[in-house]
Formats: sequence, structure tokens, C-alpha cells
Amino acid sequence: MNDAQAGAASPPTVRILGTHGIPAAYGGFETAAENVALHLRDHGWRVIVYCQEQGVGPIREDVWRGIERVIVPVDRDGWLGTSTFDWITVRHAAQHRDVCLTFGYNTAIFNVLQRVLGVPNVINMDGIEWSRARWGKLRQAILYANERIACTVGDHLIADHPCINEYLERKAPARKISTITYGAHAVREASYQPVLARGLTPGNYLTLICRPIPENSILELVQAFSAKTRGHQLAIFGNYAPDADPYHRAVVEAASDEVRFVGAIYEPTEVAALRFHSAIYLHGHTVGGTNPSLVEALAVGNPVVAHDNPYNRWVAGAGALYFDDVESASSCITELLDSADLRASLSAASRARHADEFTWEHVAGQYEAVLRQFATCPDRSSMTKAGVGT
Repeated sequence: MNDAQAGAASPPTVRILGTHGIPAAYGGFETAAENVALHLRDHGWRVIVYCQEQGVGPIREDVWRGIERVIVPVDRDGWLGTSTFDWITVRHAAQHRDVCLTFGYNTAIFNVLQRVLGVPNVINMDGIEWSRARWGKLRQAILYANERIACTVGDHLIADHPCINEYLERKAPARKISTITYGAHAVREASYQPVLARGLTPGNYLTLICRPIPENSILELVQAFSAKTRGHQLAIFGNYAPDADPYHRAVVEAASDEVRFVGAIYEPTEVAALRFHSAIYLHGHTVGGTNPSLVEALAVGNPVVAHDNPYNRWVAGAGALYFDDVESASSCITELLDSADLRASLSAASRARHADEFTWEHVAGQYEAVLRQFATCPDRSSMTKAGVGT
């Protein structure tokens, strides 16, 4: 076999950067990286995922479910630790000619190295992260600068929502942007045990799952739910520290005795079971693109009460009722709790919306189509950057 034949027989290779790694145990990016990696593995790719580990020591490698992992110990916390990890992994990946898939643009300044060395890089641009007030002015400025850098140095940009795509088209040519959403696995049955273990009754509680920050409308939803006796409980996920955080304290003080703070739960099958057996999912996110928590609610067939904005309306469609203040949120909750038929109708619409747009098979297949443009063409100058996606 000559060199050309050997090259043709070799599987395409992708290196996945920007997440804490796999198996997913942290958040949406990790879940996406895991599912995209498994899909690519099943379609003949060699997949290498960079994984962050707390501690010190040399970089090491292993294999998880047929996916190669490059494990990088980092002895720093928070943003500083993430930035250190990103710099180490970008330098490591840039030693190779493999196409990179980078989740997030927070340290896009490092991706200049790949651009200079001619290493193709597809970047998932997340939401408009710099616009979130919770970061403060300095970090917002840093994120904004990195967003602009990513739009310049990325060979292709992934928007997870049509609104994000429209926004990115003001920063980069439309031909190098694709809309590819977040995915979730459909859940048709689930154990009662996680529900009963938390003192909840299957079908007789609502769920609210998000970071406890003002932009997620938690206070408004708790006030709306607590406006009257519901005959249901509201299970709120997440770590609340009312003694340390004024917003957390306001949420706790607004809660009626039907509200349960169940804490942070990370085990995927437990979260899926708690979602599956809930009567309604409350979604108060006001910013961002396609939110993983909302997609996962659609995947279990939850009727949804969602904040009324273009992001949520495109994702949930007919599977939700929409609110814009405490009074309308309370009315939506009342309307759904009072009508089993309406809940069934919204549940069916949620499942249909999920099946149409948000399965991992569909989402990961779109990632593969984009990546294949770059993995199969070693000459960077001849790469076609036509949009692939919805």
C-alpha cells in the first residue's frame, strides 16, 4: 500500500476541546461532547477528547468506550484553572493536523495558534455569553474580545439557535456559520425511586432546574407558584445559600410551604426520572440560545411554562405556555394544573418538537457533516465553508 492509499484508508480524526471532558458530569457542553464523540466513533472516526482533572502531574492518555482521552491535571480553580487547561490543550492539539472541535469561545485568543499553524478549528459559539450582567464589566469585556477573535480565527462557527446565527452573521460571513442545536435522549419510562426518595409524589409536582441567578426568573416563578395553594409541590433544583446570597434569600423567603428545595442533582438518570414524573416544567431563562434544560424537558414530554422570548419560543414551540411577568406566570400554572387535557396536549407537542429537532442522532449528524468538510481536505486554502445545518 502506498502513502496515498494508506492516507485514504485512515479514519478521519477529530480533537474535542473546551469542555471538562467525558464522561459528562458537569454541564451541557460535556453532554454534547460525549454524545457527538460517541456518534463519530460509531461512524468510523478516531475521536480524541481533552479532559480536565484537578491536581498536578503529567498529561496522560487512556481510552473510554472507544474514545481516546487526553487527561490534563490542573491545580487551579475557577476561570484561571479553565484558562490554564485551555492553553495546554490548544498547544497539544496544535501539534497535529487533525480538525479540532472547540466548545466555547471564552479563551479564543489561544485559538490564534491553531490559525497560525493551519490547524482547522470548528468553534461552538454558545450563547451571547459576554452580555450576561452577572460577569461584571471586566469579564464582559474580556468575553466580548474573545468572541470577536473566535469569529475571525474559527474556520467554521456553530450557533445553537437561529437567533444566535443571526447575531453571528453580524460578526462573520454567513457561509462559515451553521445552526446546530443541543440534543437530548427521549425518555419513555423512568424509575419512581428518585422521586419517592425526595418525598415527592409522581405526577404531583412541578420542576424548576437552572442556575440560581436573576436572569433565570426564579424569583418570579416562585412568587407565581406561591400566589395560591396549588395542591402540588414545586421541586427546585440547585444549591441555594440564603445566608450568603441576597437573591437566594429572596427566593427562599418568597416560597410557600409547597415549595421544596431538593439541592443540586448531577446523576443523569436521577434527573431524567425527576423530570419524567413531574407534571409541569418551569423555564424562566431570559437569555441565551438553545437551553439544554429546556430541550431535556421536551425529551421527557413535559408540558412547559416558559418565559416569553424568541429563544424559548423557537425551542419549545407548541409545547409551552408563555409568561412575561409574575401574574401571567401564575395564570399559566393555574391553567395547566386545572386541565389534564391541556397538559396532555402540551406533552405531546413537546415530544413532537424534540423528535423533529433535538435528538442526538440529528444533532451529532450535523456536527459530523461540518467536521467532515475539514477532516477530509488537508489543503486549508481549498476548504469549502458552505453552511451545513438547519
